[in-house]
Amino acid sequence: MVNEADKRTWHDLPKEKYLKPLIFHDGRLAIRPNAVSILTVFMWLPFATLLALIRIILALSLPYKISTPILVFSGLRLRVKQPNTPISNTKGLLYVCNHRTLLDPLYLSTALGRPLTAVTYSLSRMSEIIAPIKTVRLSRDREQDANIMEKMLSQGDLVVCPEGTTCREPYLLRFSPLFAEMNAEVVPVAMDANVSMFYGTTASGLKCLDPLFFLMNPFASYNVEVLNKINISSTCHDASVSSVNVANQVQKELGKSLGFECTRLTRKDKYLILAGNEGIVNSGCKS
Repeated sequence: MVNEADKRTWHDLPKEKYLKPLIFHDGRLAIRPNAVSILTVFMWLPFATLLALIRIILALSLPYKISTPILVFSGLRLRVKQPNTPISNTKGLLYVCNHRTLLDPLYLSTALGRPLTAVTYSLSRMSEIIAPIKTVRLSRDREQDANIMEKMLSQGDLVVCPEGTTCREPYLLRFSPLFAEMNAEVVPVAMDANVSMFYGTTASGLKCLDPLFFLMNPFASYNVEVLNKINISSTCHDASVSSVNVANQVQKELGKSLGFECTRLTRKDKYLILAGNEGIVNSGCKS
């Protein structure tokens, strides 16, 4: 039984005091669903849809140098931090990012001011169509995926998110070690995204709408920090250094930079907890 005096002292419990850490959660709303907030959301929706479409058209039709200032004026923010040692312009760099939304590769490409190729797992067909940068779908067959990545690296710079799925909270999921087996220079990139109304990720909803919901926010920001590159070409031929150890080290470096906690949880864990499946997207808008 709770008396009225106790009710007046109730307040939101800080996340650090939860009985268990909150790592996975789903749903589109990034605000508490009280009456005022929900009314605001419904009033904003017509404008949000139009704003998102305008942002998509600008990003697809204009060069980075022209579209970026316009998108900033529309409410999108991008903060970029480069390493002290400039990264060479040689082709074949492998950018390794943690995964916050489907727009990670696009924001990295904008931050660097040059096109990149993104390798993806289970990306919806709609997201592939509207992507302003080249995307290559991996098959989840280790040998075949390694060949695909090596081929793409021979043609230019590549970006990969080895977590395999997005995580909203300040945690990093386990990194797949495949990227550490490539004969390439690795550039770790710490990514963080903040939204004001809608989450641009989902586990149980329609994934083809993820970019749209992110762009429907009145204000949304991305922080991109490019770390010093790591030459792991020797690792590919050194039996004493495993690719798993390299992947774990990169995960720790990104976690340290972001202030995030590293975990051993995987993509499969997330989708089994939130959606009861393994999160494989076959086509269209499926989750």
